[in-house]
Amino acid sequence: MAETLQLPINTKVLNVRWAKHHGNIYRADLVVCIKVHCEMPVSMIFKFCVTENEKKVAGRKEKKEAVQIPPPVIMFPGSGHNITKGLRRQKRDWVIPPINVAENSRGPFPQMLVSIRSDQDQDISIRYSITGVGADQPPNEVFSIDPVLGKMFVTKPLDREHRSSYHLRAHAVDMNGNQVENPIDLYIFVIDMNDNRPEFKNQVYNGSVDEGSKPGTYVMHLSAFDADDNTTANGMVRYRILSQTPHSPIPNMFTINSETGDIVTVAPGLDREKVSQYTIIVQATDMEGNLNFGLSNTATAIITVTDINDNPPMLTSRTFSGEVPENRVDVVVANLTVIDADQPHSPNWNAIYRIISGDPSGHFTIRTDPISNDGMVTVVKPVDFEMNRAFMLTVVVSNQAHLATGIQSSLQSTAGVTISVQDVNEPPYFPTNPKHIRFEEGVPAGTSLTTFSASDPDRLQMQQIIRYSKLNDPADWLSINRSNGQIVTTAMLDRESVYVKNNIYEATFLATDNGSPAASGTGTLQIYLIDINDNPPALIPKESQICERTYRSINGVNITAGDADTDPNAGPFVFELPTFPTTIRRNWTISRISGDFARLSLRYQIYLEPGMYEVPVIVSDSGNPPLSNRSVIKVKVCPCDENGDCTTLGAVAAAGLGTGAIISILICIIILLSMVLLFVVWIKRREKERQTKQLLIDPEDDVRDNILKYDEEGGGEEDQDYDLSQLQQPDSLEHIISKPPGVRRVDERPIIPESQYPIRPVVPHPGDIGDFIHEGLRAADNDPTAPPYDSLLVFDYEGSGSTAGSVSSLNSSSTGDQDYDYLNDWGPRFKKLADMYGGGDDD
Repeated sequence: MAETLQLPINTKVLNVRWAKHHGNIYRADLVVCIKVHCEMPVSMIFKFCVTENEKKVAGRKEKKEAVQIPPPVIMFPGSGHNITKGLRRQKRDWVIPPINVAENSRGPFPQMLVSIRSDQDQDISIRYSITGVGADQPPNEVFSIDPVLGKMFVTKPLDREHRSSYHLRAHAVDMNGNQVENPIDLYIFVIDMNDNRPEFKNQVYNGSVDEGSKPGTYVMHLSAFDADDNTTANGMVRYRILSQTPHSPIPNMFTINSETGDIVTVAPGLDREKVSQYTIIVQATDMEGNLNFGLSNTATAIITVTDINDNPPMLTSRTFSGEVPENRVDVVVANLTVIDADQPHSPNWNAIYRIISGDPSGHFTIRTDPISNDGMVTVVKPVDFEMNRAFMLTVVVSNQAHLATGIQSSLQSTAGVTISVQDVNEPPYFPTNPKHIRFEEGVPAGTSLTTFSASDPDRLQMQQIIRYSKLNDPADWLSINRSNGQIVTTAMLDRESVYVKNNIYEATFLATDNGSPAASGTGTLQIYLIDINDNPPALIPKESQICERTYRSINGVNITAGDADTDPNAGPFVFELPTFPTTIRRNWTISRISGDFARLSLRYQIYLEPGMYEVPVIVSDSGNPPLSNRSVIKVKVCPCDENGDCTTLGAVAAAGLGTGAIISILICIIILLSMVLLFVVWIKRREKERQTKQLLIDPEDDVRDNILKYDEEGGGEEDQDYDLSQLQQPDSLEHIISKPPGVRRVDERPIIPESQYPIRPVVPHPGDIGDFIHEGLRAADNDPTAPPYDSLLVFDYEGSGSTAGSVSSLNSSSTGDQDYDYLNDWGPRFKKLADMYGGGDDD
């Protein structure tokens, strides 16, 4: 039995026949065999073969075009037929073989894949449909089906890298939409094609390897990704090195693992000092590296040869020299140069210098210049020409990092350095500095204290002369002999002076030689002053108070003795009252509390009038001989309350005034305060009366001002057209000052002869019309020459050329002869004038 079966799309076959034997379909005379694996039982594995004889027969045919194999028919599981005749349907084992579709097919589209049938289509009309992703779900309309014939199509090329498989379900319903078959699952697999090149993640990769590395040392890793199926040759990538730059020492210093992309060294000889960097071009090819069929891509690998310390530092000379002035520090006296072929400014290149001999006292150190890597021999401890005229140093140089294994230190890493010491004029020095001496205070002027001499360290030079001078003497107590340094007092030494700190007086002196150039040194003399009893004790406090009756045992004045001297010339102190006058010991008593304190109090049952009393007290120190001092303590005796505190009245009485005198003083104070209060009230009242006298109409009632706020009155009233600035006091008052003495009013002259009074002083330009009016009002009130008429006219000058005319024509008080009621008819603008003149009784 022979049938035609479908192979993958675009597979050209000629009359392929198959036969079954032991569950396998085969041809014994096959030449080319294509094996298709599907998700189906072992019994359903097919082998499709094309024989050589059939190809020959096809070649003899006139029509040489390939014949497309009709697509297979897929029956629903409920159908009574199977896709393979002679096989019984086993319902539970039924598996629909997947449908394989090659990606990137060129069509034509739509392209038929399979036919889906139900064995009930002979009895009733069946409608077929498919559902799932690619059919009725996004991406929609990739697959379609003829609802009547059941032919399923692919409508456009597929991309396996976008989606590698589809799962659809086929449905069969009658014309009423009733399901006549159970849905079947259709699996469509997209067959991969080699349509993607391998892609490197980076175009340039950076790696590194130490110089001197052995063959097989790992360097770096490169990887490329192929979007094709990596389980097939389409996605299997292989690597190889195309080129290496430079070729030194050989062209193939590195190799790459073709499968993993790891680069390793294959030969020795890596030397950073010769080649510091390699550039390698790596190629990645799919189809398992087949250059004929595979697709390729390239990337660049830059391999840096890292430095190791395989070059020891070498000094440029075996001997170096320098010179240093004595007593100088932090100066560079010699410079050591070194060469090192390793990476500059790295631990393999940085030089470290050490002095291994020739400087037991540690006068020198060698610092490394971070820029040039030179060694700078520096003085860190002053050298003395008189002790060492030259130094012979042995210096060794090494790197900050240890030398690599197998590298020996160079002989040129050691050198000798000769340092010559230059003699300079050194300043004199005081062997004992500071120098301490002890003297009693109070020694007279001219006393020799000590000889403070200096020494000259320049022993190898000719003998030098040293001269002495005083540098700092706070109290000016000392002098020094210029030639020999003898210290003599010029004033008496006083331990209690403010210049003495902790019993020590300190002075500084200068010693200068006659070298070239001259040098000088300083020395400090500290004089410890021994105390003598030269200060009598003193008492505190100088004033105090006490109750007039000593009814309390604690009543008294505590006094304290103090002495500028120190032990044993100070306390304990002796307190006593003098024998004269006799009233002192009769009224007062003193008792010692401790070595420095005593209590002065009234004798028992002694009463003293309140007042101030001066009580002399004699106090003596413990010196040998002792010094005494008579001090007067002013004690205020006053009446006290039950707590022993002076009352306020008692404190006043203690000042020496009687009760009557105190009362009189209080009465006088009250009378004086009353007079001051009455005077202040009178001044305030007069000021208030003066302010109530209105020079002009109150500003709120100023009719002219209110009228001038509007420009709506119309013409006809010429007296409204005037300049208010004329009310300002003129800048020039010459026309007033030139008037005869005593004449101050300029609007009208008095008829009676005027008395002659001094001219009132001209005040400065007030700048404000209110202040000017008030000043004029005050002048008019105090001017005895002012006439009794029109007392509100206080202007000395109303301005020249005023169109308002004289205001003297206005009567300041109503006489009753004129009726101003018509002002009420003029409207709200004249309301204030109507209130003032138009109606109401005058108070």
